[in-house]
Amino acid sequence: MPKTTPPWEIKRELLTKAEDNTDPKYGCKPSERPAEQYIKYGTINLDKPAGPTSHEVAAWIKKIMKLQVIGHGGTLDPKVTGVLPVTLEEATKMVQALLYSGKEYVCVLKLHGDVDECKIKHALSLFEDEIYQRPPLRSSVKRQLRTRRIYYIDYIEHAGRNVLFKVGCEGGTYIRKLCYDVGEILGVGGHMQELRRTRAGPFQETSAKSVTLHDVAYWFGEYERTKESANLCRFIEPLETALVQLPKIVVRDSAVDALCHGASLTAPGVLQVDTGIEKGSVIAIFTLKGEAVALGRAQVSTQEIVDMRHGAVAVLARVLMQRNVYPRVWKTGAGGDVQEK
Repeated sequence: MPKTTPPWEIKRELLTKAEDNTDPKYGCKPSERPAEQYIKYGTINLDKPAGPTSHEVAAWIKKIMKLQVIGHGGTLDPKVTGVLPVTLEEATKMVQALLYSGKEYVCVLKLHGDVDECKIKHALSLFEDEIYQRPPLRSSVKRQLRTRRIYYIDYIEHAGRNVLFKVGCEGGTYIRKLCYDVGEILGVGGHMQELRRTRAGPFQETSAKSVTLHDVAYWFGEYERTKESANLCRFIEPLETALVQLPKIVVRDSAVDALCHGASLTAPGVLQVDTGIEKGSVIAIFTLKGEAVALGRAQVSTQEIVDMRHGAVAVLARVLMQRNVYPRVWKTGAGGDVQEK
């Protein structure tokens, strides 16, 4: 059993603090956005091919779709294949939420000597916990010692000196370094032979919306030819898909525009809240229609949010929704504080 539950296996319950209705005149369900907005607030679950870098792949999509801004959630080495979340236009604002989400890989470790199966399984199991890593020489970050959490390592099989295993880990874990360390533990040395990412946060290779570069080019071409939004839905998902692992807070329509202007979320604006929120937790704030408003950091726990009548429950880290989508029902008070009218 894993020593730490992967983020995608954490179960939460949405608690109701208050009841309210949403006005259909403002905003809309993410799946019902007009085509231009669907692209602007979209993500792509891309199956990256071997060869190009993650930046090159993102640049090709940017060119294909004639976009101004594009991003991706977690760099893959050129030879590595698999899940690469790509964020379009306004959705790039939440790319940080993807960078630190959990990842899963299937890896082939090439040992430099013969080792029996029992020893291999035992060596892999030693890394199921918090580990220390120093990024390899060929990395895009500073080479300083840091900790990363391994949720699980599942041995699959081995043939000769090739070992096939699956690993679930915290974002920013270097599997190449993990392979090297396993080889050192076994006393024969080893290196990463092949690697494929099978999950990045909520995005999985088995998803119906997992697409290739050819799929993106074809379906976007079909959209341009027919102007039918259904062609966009074949390869684009709303940005809200990327936030499903974060604990969420649902707010009133009257609170939305104040949040879009950077105001802290206060207790009267909260309608529903997920269980498991602790002080300091990164949270996602949604409308009653399911639209992402902002990312924030909780100032109190779930139970305190439910019980509170006044005061700030979260401060914003990143606003995701544009201003004026919902009506302005607030005013700026003395000292620049936001107050309801």
